Amino acid sequence: MDLMEYAKAKAKKNPVRVAFPEAEDLKMVTAISISANEGYCIPVVMGNLEEVKKICKDNKIDDSKFEYIDYKDEKLQEEVLKKYLKMPNVIFGEKSLRKRMEDPIYFAFMMQKIGKVDVTFGGINSSTGDIIFAAQSMIGLKDNLDIVSSVGIAEIPDYTFSDGGHLIAVGDCAVCANPTASELASIAIATCETIKSVTGWEPRCALLSYSTAGSGQGELVDKVRTAVEIANEKRPDLLIDGEFQLDSAIVPEIALKKVKRESKVAGKANILIFPDLNAGNIGVKLIQQFGHANAYGPLLQGFSMICCDCSRSAPVEELVGNIVFSVVRAGDLKNGK
Repeated sequence: MDLMEYAKAKAKKNPVRVAFPEAEDLKMVTAISISANEGYCIPVVMGNLEEVKKICKDNKIDDSKFEYIDYKDEKLQEEVLKKYLKMPNVIFGEKSLRKRMEDPIYFAFMMQKIGKVDVTFGGINSSTGDIIFAAQSMIGLKDNLDIVSSVGIAEIPDYTFSDGGHLIAVGDCAVCANPTASELASIAIATCETIKSVTGWEPRCALLSYSTAGSGQGELVDKVRTAVEIANEKRPDLLIDGEFQLDSAIVPEIALKKVKRESKVAGKANILIFPDLNAGNIGVKLIQQFGHANAYGPLLQGFSMICCDCSRSAPVEELVGNIVFSVVRAGDLKNGK
């Protein structure tokens, strides 16, 4: 069973309620319809409902399983506002919240915070920054994590990793420009949790550097070493190790030569954590261009609840995939995994 088949099967077992505050888009509506009819999610459709219904009618898209929510309904607004204000860690007062409720994205996150939906799925008409700011403001960060980050999964057809597969997880390649050691540790922890949820793997997470296990010195290396120490202290149950050069992280023979200590990660990592966004972005582009990799994600992580920021240029198939991954993560979160 490949990655997407695994995730789809898992989503079908536990479909959750997903809010779509930006549904006035043909690709998005198509993806929502496919996801609903395949049983991956229970869609809660918001935004301009008349426009959404018109798109469905004009394009013969089945919306029979859509739950339409009018976020401008005053009775609903009052209900959501009253419950939201009673939630912990609310940073806005009533007046500010009333203003933000006029935006369907903020309203969706408020619905999520009070438990009316399990996922907020946006980005088709908004920037990544807008989605992250709204999520951070309305649902907040997960305990023990101090930064929002992302993870992607690359499928490299012409490269086989130590476990015999062609998949590798990479983070953060989309959000954090220059994380501190503590933030890098949070990225590693969050990535392990995300990857275990959506793939079923036992995470083996390598923090990358230009140095392997002390072969190099300097401020940049020190940051990665400190991040490994922090991550191990916070989550000793996770296999997080470094600092490793890329080849030491994924090639067993090279790891044997370069890593002169016991490591359950060196040479067989299935998660790679880049030290900053420069390295991450360049690394992903190299994988895609030279390795002809297919990419899943990026998946946002670090929030107290699950949200997704899709690419504005994403095709329908990618949107469906990201809906599926979001459902799987939310289902595990509800079940305490």
